[in-house]
Amino acid sequence: MLSAGNLEQGAWAIVRRVVHDRLEAEGRGPAFVINGPIAQALNKALVTARDKLHKMESASGLYEAIAELPDRQFEVIVLRYVLGYDTAKVAWYIGIDDRTVGHHLRRAKERLRVKLGLPDTPKKPKQKGAGA
Repeated sequence: MLSAGNLEQGAWAIVRRVVHDRLEAEGRGPAFVINGPIAQALNKALVTARDKLHKMESASGLYEAIAELPDRQFEVIVLRYVLGYDTAKVAWYIGIDDRTVGHHLRRAKERLRVKLGLPDTPKKPKQKGAGA
């Protein structure tokens, strides 16, 4: 964590995860608000977005499929593609590394592909260098 650059954000992410897991294991909600105003607003916006997506109808079922994603995948999809934030901003809001955002995006897109019955896209073969 010391080399990651933002010690406070990393520490808070760990605390938030431990508290969330503990409350979930005990089957109860938080007794008090533990997030700041920005995090509260973001969480409220994400909950509202999930509710709206559940209610929206689309011929393809995309909205419903997005609304059913696991929390972290839902967050990155909404922040990246619905709100249009770049990967660095998504990472900052959620408190994770840019590469982790990419991981969640890939997992979410794959889950959506399967849920919507879309064909698998073949991976591009790696090109060899000019000198090879």
